[in-house]
Amino acid sequence: MKKRSRKKWSLKRKIITICSLIVIFFASTFLFLFYGPWDGFRNFWITSAMTTLSHQYLATWFYDDATIQKVLANNSILEVNEVSDPNMIKFRKYTTTIYRNEYEKEILTHEDNALYKVIDIKGSTYQGFLVAVYDPSKIKIATTAYLNKRGESILTVAKREEAVIAMNAGGFYDPDWNSNGAIPHGTVIKDGKVISDFKDAGMGGGFIGFTNDNKLVLGHMSKNEALNIGYRDAIEFGPYLIVNGKRSFIKGNGGWGIAPRSAIGQRQDGIVLLLVINGRLATSLGANMIDLTDIMERYGAYNAANLDGGSSSELVINGEIVNTPVAGGKDGLRDMSTFWIVKK
Repeated sequence: MKKRSRKKWSLKRKIITICSLIVIFFASTFLFLFYGPWDGFRNFWITSAMTTLSHQYLATWFYDDATIQKVLANNSILEVNEVSDPNMIKFRKYTTTIYRNEYEKEILTHEDNALYKVIDIKGSTYQGFLVAVYDPSKIKIATTAYLNKRGESILTVAKREEAVIAMNAGGFYDPDWNSNGAIPHGTVIKDGKVISDFKDAGMGGGFIGFTNDNKLVLGHMSKNEALNIGYRDAIEFGPYLIVNGKRSFIKGNGGWGIAPRSAIGQRQDGIVLLLVINGRLATSLGANMIDLTDIMERYGAYNAANLDGGSSSELVINGEIVNTPVAGGKDGLRDMSTFWIVKK
């Protein structure tokens, strides 16, 4: 009997020891990642949390304000202080079979009279889709049919607008992080007219839109200046990634962390690039501002800007969601206020 008791006690000790080691390992790993000398994880964690707006508590639970502000200061983006020069965009058709690189070949090889082409995008932490749109005159802004009352899902809007492609556009007013997507942030111009103009202190950015001659123009300006430039469809968001062929200066990871992302750009030949990156998934953590800029530059964007990301990053092609959104709500999608669409 005594021998059996010793054996049972020995087994208990083994289990207790193993459990203790597991607890110590995870506790040590947690402390090292969150408070250790290596700041890579700390930068990722704080910037990713603080730019979600609705999940900032993930940073404030573990760090004081001074630490958070220090990390944000060391991870920021300084935009090119220019307005896009539309004269540098010159529409052209290609007959060449000689390409500068593999990325240009991907963009320029397509079926005759193709409206668009979808390119799979992959990186070390992300996976997504780049849509090359060959006729920028087909790109418009669409909004929820219940502007200032409630948002709509991207599938609903794409179906009503008979859009071949639909992608999320700007941000929206989100009081207490419980918005229904009703009120777009900033000025929204549709068909040359201002249809919404709401300034939210929690959001910033400049104009991102197409002029009457179908050129993507980026610039910080007033509403009246935007109308004088000749925007036909525009929103306000950011930050800008590339302006007039010049990259924004990105310090650290850019201060936006790693998350699902959306972006829009235009090449000098007029081809428009719509980009959506999956995030918060085991197969795709997401992208930061450096990743977005690299992708856009790689595929020849002369002007490019970040759009609303996170739970808003959604891409519809021919009535089907092609990316993996992380939002809930109707149809498993987030109700939003503004969308970029491509009409037939």
